[in-house]
Amino acid sequence: MQFFSAINFTVPLLASATESADSSMVVAAVLLSLVVIYFASKVGGELSNKVGLPPVLGELVGGVIIGTSVLHLLVFPEGGTDSSNSLIMTFLQITAGLTPEATPQVFAAQSEVVSVLAELGVIILLFEIGLESNLKDLMAVGIQAVVVAVVGVAVPFAAGTFGLMTLFGISAVPAIFAGAALTATSIGITSKVLSEIGRLNSREGQIILGAAVIDDILGIIVLAVVASLAKDGAVDVGNVIYLIISATVFLIGAIVLGNIFNKSFVAIADQLKTRGELVIPAFIFAFVMAYLADVIHLEAILGAFAAGLVLEETDKRKELQKQVIPIADMLVPVFFVAVGAKTDLGVLNPAIPSNREGLIMAIFLITVAILGKVITGLAVFGQPGINRLAIGVGMIPRGEVGLVFAGVGAASGALSKPLGAAIIMMVILTTFLAPPLLRFVFPEPKTAAALDSSSDTSSL
Repeated sequence: MQFFSAINFTVPLLASATESADSSMVVAAVLLSLVVIYFASKVGGELSNKVGLPPVLGELVGGVIIGTSVLHLLVFPEGGTDSSNSLIMTFLQITAGLTPEATPQVFAAQSEVVSVLAELGVIILLFEIGLESNLKDLMAVGIQAVVVAVVGVAVPFAAGTFGLMTLFGISAVPAIFAGAALTATSIGITSKVLSEIGRLNSREGQIILGAAVIDDILGIIVLAVVASLAKDGAVDVGNVIYLIISATVFLIGAIVLGNIFNKSFVAIADQLKTRGELVIPAFIFAFVMAYLADVIHLEAILGAFAAGLVLEETDKRKELQKQVIPIADMLVPVFFVAVGAKTDLGVLNPAIPSNREGLIMAIFLITVAILGKVITGLAVFGQPGINRLAIGVGMIPRGEVGLVFAGVGAASGALSKPLGAAIIMMVILTTFLAPPLLRFVFPEPKTAAALDSSSDTSSL
């Protein structure tokens, strides 16, 4: 997927998007869209947080409610929807004097701008994830986490891909995309639950978190490869090998060279005295890395993730993380809400005979998603008395990482409506199930403090 293909850099964004549309109406439509997006994300996130679930799930569900599945407040033309289905366009006609003749052009331009903002959001999200992924902690976890992560990527990917191709007759590229979405593991969701039940520093907790970080790295490489395949619409073995090698070399090379760049980055930031002296150079670096990844036929998000890993090693890491948060808070919800808004859950309605295949696909993906991660606990070796079931359950939630796969797949056009909706249902259900399952498979600890002190004597 070309993240910036929608932007013509030779002219202003709105000028390129609104050749035949009234730019003031496009601005008004975008502003209303952002009002709806932020309202849905905040209400959904707060409600989700109140019931002990990750806010990102609430943002996704909020997007589903305001989108094509329910309210039709935020709809997009790529889903086969036209301007007559958009309540925002209807509101503009009533309140701002938008004419019916101009509505299709304004609708197309508004959708394009919101989509670009969503794409920027996912780039910043991956940059933020990179900033939070400590390579030293990852190395300290040991070989156990590596084995769990590799099994947790390989088994669901293989089972999901070949199952869709053989059982449902799905073509190779969309089947591979769905299989790739099954490889994800959400660090944020798992770590939050482990912390709440006092198991974050247990042997199981250390392996789960280390494996989840490695899962993310492997998943980003898989996503870069699969998304690049979607551009060509066919699987070329030679191209697959090239993409795997180039993605791996790019990521490792960026990290190695980052040790040299780190000192220069800190020195430059120390010399700058105006506002944004730290965050602006960081985003320049992240966007350059994203561009380089894109031009060598990888994904821009891989470059942003690598940039985050590089800057995580600097002395300015904590300060930079704090400064990135408000920017991410502005753009990342646009991505998650847009993913939900574009998802037509109506294609899974069993009352319609033609939808039943999509529902069966969703059940299949959910089954593979759960079993494919639970089995990772069996890969742990040399750890007598360890809770292997807990390790497997801790790897189940897909969360925001799974949504990144779903969003990129939908934007690339590789996924059909039923398959895209099935992936979203898989992400939602696995993320909802993980917290109660983790609490069930871990015995109630005496105290969190006791576990933390005992963990000091345990090692992998």
